Amino acid sequence: QLQASGGGFVQAGASLRLSCAASGRTFSNYHLGWFRQAPGKEREFVGAITWLGSTYYADSMKGRFTISRDNSKNTVYLQMNSLKPEDTAVYYCAADRQPLTHSYLGVNYWGKGTQVTVSS
Repeated sequence: QLQASGGGFVQAGASLRLSCAASGRTFSNYHLGWFRQAPGKEREFVGAITWLGSTYYADSMKGRFTISRDNSKNTVYLQMNSLKPEDTAVYYCAADRQPLTHSYLGVNYWGKGTQVTVSS
């Protein structure tokens, strides 16, 4: 099970840190990542971290978002800086034994989303 938290309502330019804690199994050898979904839009890849700790991001998130993981806490984080109104979405964490790609299809584990709302 994955449980995301840390969402909220912020002003443009603010920062938020999302957390996703895993339970029921260890995810230390899983690839972890984040997706987001805005109203009326498809689920969108944000970024991911491999089980070895390498990170990669969607182009629009590079430089503003940072993903990290703490295997001792079975937790993955998403640090979001310089938030923009277009970042408003429900953010979902994901886990898979296969490397996460830009497609949400086929991902084995999903957490319940956490809402992020950025006002202008």
